[in-house]
Order: sequence, then C-alpha cells, then structure tokens
Amino acid sequence: MKKLVKNGIIVTAADTYEADILIEGEKIAEIGLNLPANGAEVIDAKGAYIFPGGVDPHTHLDMPFNNTVTDDDWETGTIAAAFGGTTTILDFCLTTGDRTLKEAVQRWHGKANGKAAIDYGFHLMLANMDDKVMAELPLVLEEEGITSLKVFMAYAKEFQADDRTLFRAFKAAKEAGALVMVHCENGSVIDELVTRALAGGHTEPIYHALTRPPEAEGEATHRAIELAHMADSQLYVVHVTCAEAVRQIAEARSKGYKVWGETCPQYLVLDQSYLEKPNFEGAKYVWSPPLREKANQKVLFNALKAGILQTLGSDQCSFNFNGKKQLGRNDFSKIPNGGPFIEDRFSILYSEGVQKGNLNLNQFVDIVSTQPAKLFGLFPQKGTIAVGADADLVIFDPEVKRVISAKTHHMNVDYSAFEGMEITGEPISVLCRGNFVIKEKQFAGEPGSGKYLKRKKFNDGSLQTQTTAAV
Repeated sequence: MKKLVKNGIIVTAADTYEADILIEGEKIAEIGLNLPANGAEVIDAKGAYIFPGGVDPHTHLDMPFNNTVTDDDWETGTIAAAFGGTTTILDFCLTTGDRTLKEAVQRWHGKANGKAAIDYGFHLMLANMDDKVMAELPLVLEEEGITSLKVFMAYAKEFQADDRTLFRAFKAAKEAGALVMVHCENGSVIDELVTRALAGGHTEPIYHALTRPPEAEGEATHRAIELAHMADSQLYVVHVTCAEAVRQIAEARSKGYKVWGETCPQYLVLDQSYLEKPNFEGAKYVWSPPLREKANQKVLFNALKAGILQTLGSDQCSFNFNGKKQLGRNDFSKIPNGGPFIEDRFSILYSEGVQKGNLNLNQFVDIVSTQPAKLFGLFPQKGTIAVGADADLVIFDPEVKRVISAKTHHMNVDYSAFEGMEITGEPISVLCRGNFVIKEKQFAGEPGSGKYLKRKKFNDGSLQTQTTAAV
C-alpha cells in the first residue's frame, strides 16, 4: 500500500524544507507540495521533523568477548536501534576461531537471519593477514558485498595486529576498494600498564581509564595514519575520544590524507569521573577506549562541527551489570568492555548537538546518517530523503523532553549508561523501506524483516578530505 507523509519538515544533510513524501513499496516515489493521497495511507507529521533513517556504522550484537557474550542479540539490538531512529546498522563480523573468512561471514549471517528488524551489513574484522587470508579476502569481499575491514591496535591478548598486518590490510583494501577501520590504542603499552597497576594492588574500575591514557590513543592514531598514507590507502578511525587523536586526524586531513573519523555519544556527554562511582558502579562505564576528562567533550563537538570527524557510531556492546560486569569485581581488567548505546545515539546527538547549539540540523543529519552511508557504500540508497532512495524515515518530535532510563529503554541490559539524563527530542514513528518499524512509539515491525545490504566499493571521489579548522 502507498503511504503519504504530510505536513512535516524534511531535513537532509543539504536542505531543510516543507514538503510531502509519497512512498510506493519500499522506495520514495515523489516529493512535493500538496501531493494528493489517491488512496494512500496518510501519515500526519505536523510539528515534526522528517529525518532520513539513522545509519549506525559501529555495533557489536551477539558478540563473544572477554569470556562472555554481549546481552543484546540481533533481535533486541535492532528493535532498540529502531526505537532510537536508526534503520541501518553495520556490525563487526569476527573472524577469530574460524577456518576461513567465508565461514566467519556465514556464522554472522546465522546470528542475524530471522532476528534483524532493520537493515544491516557487516564489517570484516581481521586479526591476521597471512597468505591464506590475503588469497581469500578479495573473493569474500566481492561475493558478500563487504567493503570495510576492521583491524585492532589494542587488546594485546585477544585481537591486536602488528604493524605488518595493519600495513598489509591497507594494501589489500586499496586493491579491493575497501575502507580500513582501526581501533587506535597502543595495546602493548596498555598491557604493560595494566600489569603494573594490578601488581600494585589497583583493581578498581577507574584504573581501566588510568592504564589507557589518551597519549596511547594519540600515538596509535598517528601510526595508523602514516601506515595508511604509506600504503596510499584509506583509513577510518573508530571511536575517537580525545584531543590527542583529533589533532592527528586534523593534521592528516589538512595534508589531503584519506582519513576519516568517528566518535560516539558516550564520549560527548560522559567523562572519566563516572568510573569512580562507589560500590563498583564505575564498572558500568568500562569500555575501550575509556571515558576521558571532561574538556575533551568540547574538542569532539568542535571536530564534528568542523568536519574533522564525520560520523557518530554507537559502539553498542552491552553487558549486564549484574552478572557480567561483576566478573571484574576484583580485577578491573576482567570487566567486560562495552556499554549499551544503540538506542540513544540519534537523540543524544540531536539534544546535545542541535538543541544546545553545537550543530545545525543539516550537520546533525550528515553525521548521524548521510556520511556513514557515503563512507560505507550505501548512499544514496540510504542516508538521505530523495526520489528513488529507500523509504527510511524518522518522524521526530523536536520539542518533547524526556529522561533516559533503563526502566523505559528497549535494550536487553539492566542499566543505562545515560541514566537520569534529560534530553529534548524523540522519534515518534520510524519506517524502514516504507514499512513501519515503530509507529506512535510502539514496535510495529517484525524480527527478521531486516535486509542484508551488499555495499558498493569504497570511493572517496565525493568525500572531502581536507579541513582548514584548527582544534
């Protein structure tokens, strides 16, 4: 059945205007003033913004980590994402323990099939780049439509890749038309700092931050940038947290290097002091990289506004406080790394960005939807409101005030990282490919209705790589 969205204000990365949107099947068929209904279901968006569905480039659903598994799977995680205004996610397919890359990808398809309530794609995580992986990689990327690779410079005992592996990944990505995503922290130095802290009897959650200093992130970011440049390849720095890393990205982009960066909502509104909460409550805020001193929040917002950082990923990686976070009660290094963010990414950026004057409406859409769609080969199918694009729409009330709480969120986790935070703005209805996933703040979708997205190869032709702004 056709749908007609009327009386709303359409906001894209480029424009803000009043118009109606006619949806036929899964696509936007027409945009214009006073479009006739002609039997279409009419959706009244009076007083609301109409945003393109959010594209979250960084999630970890049903992922094994730290001797446990994340508590949100592909059903609960994607439903929560939809409540938050996100209609597409890109999740990380781990390849450790699988005999082949193809086997790893099939395992991830098995996790999502029958559960995903919104559309999705995969990044491919690489722990090594031996000859076997190098030989298989191009075929898997081509067959699966995967156009992004993930490499860790952190987690010395689990995932950390050496510089040779990282350089080979950049070279392979250049040839295959893929974007390399890097977790930039000096894992070897962090491992030594953790060992020293524990030897000194320091077991509390705050030592998670104190053993992962911002200098370790800045150094690794610089190293990743130079290796990517040496390989004449492209780099996407995930979850940037601090001024030390932002400076490296800004300098590289000013030179025309092919470097892009992402931050996350938790780094925009929370700070290192949360890890000092008493009664082990600080464990709720253990993720990597860690929260930083509060001054970094302004640096990150300035970087988003200036285009030094381009996207906001959730880094959704939820572990219950009762039970799983408690695994590190006597040793901070055993606290499962990660937190619940997928549902609040969209609204926090609107409230803290647009409402507080840190971003304008078009910048908000660019960061939360358009830029990730462009960087990861989904634009213009995703990330915009245009004729021919998928009808992924968020009808958003910009005035409502609400308080974030675990009592009302939809994630399968027993706490909220943003508990008690008052924000302005809320998704009212969310459509994915023309179908309601959320209707009047109620789940109206169906687990398993999400579609796997084969993505276009990386092409930086339309992506700006220079910036003149200082940090």
